[in-house]
Amino acid sequence: MEVVVLHKEAFYALFKKVVEHLEADRKDTEDKWIDGAEVMSILRIKSTTTLQKLRDEGKIRYSQPQKKIILYDRESVMEYIEKHARETF
Repeated sequence: MEVVVLHKEAFYALFKKVVEHLEADRKDTEDKWIDGAEVMSILRIKSTTTLQKLRDEGKIRYSQPQKKIILYDRESVMEYIEKHARETF
């Protein structure tokens, strides 16, 4: 059995490099288009009627590739939230 001894600083530097390498290789980026359930979760709404109202009023961007499939633009949902953010005193 071989034992490798590292100084504390060298260990943390090695650990940091490994983490950076793993993060660079991650493939699980967020999807641009998300379904209604995820939008409702992000907005913390429970009613599909409210979601339809946001869509009909043009407040969030969506795409309807098929009759029963409606996808929402994640960025427009986040912009909607930011637009309604209130500054603190």
